[in-house]
Amino acid sequence: RIGQVEALGERLKKAGIPIVTPIGGHAVFLDAKRFVPHISQKAFPAQALAAAIYVESGVRTMERGIVSGQHGNEPYDGLELVRLTIPRRVYTREHLDYVADGIIRLYKKRGTIRGLRMIYAPKKLRFFQARFEEL
Repeated sequence: RIGQVEALGERLKKAGIPIVTPIGGHAVFLDAKRFVPHISQKAFPAQALAAAIYVESGVRTMERGIVSGQHGNEPYDGLELVRLTIPRRVYTREHLDYVADGIIRLYKKRGTIRGLRMIYAPKKLRFFQARFEEL
């Protein structure tokens, strides 16, 4: 798995995709603030990027930013990441090439990604149950 994660991260990095380095052992983290700099913090850049990746390629990722790190209207200016987690012994190189191809394709048209507005926020587990709509 560590080799797969490193290969995916290196392929994305070579294509100019903003990732967090050093590349981790279980996941590659996309830097959403640099991927979609036109989306303000209030418009949930990591959540918007995760949704756009899913629409573009069907690849499910995880937002690790203001949605999962905050509980309401607290001020936040921290990291906005999208996690590409790679479980052990599940995916082949071809699977990860598909992931990389979709993200690279999306990066080339990143200006079309729009921010989001939260339309439903539960009191608990907001990052699992919140609902959004495009701005």
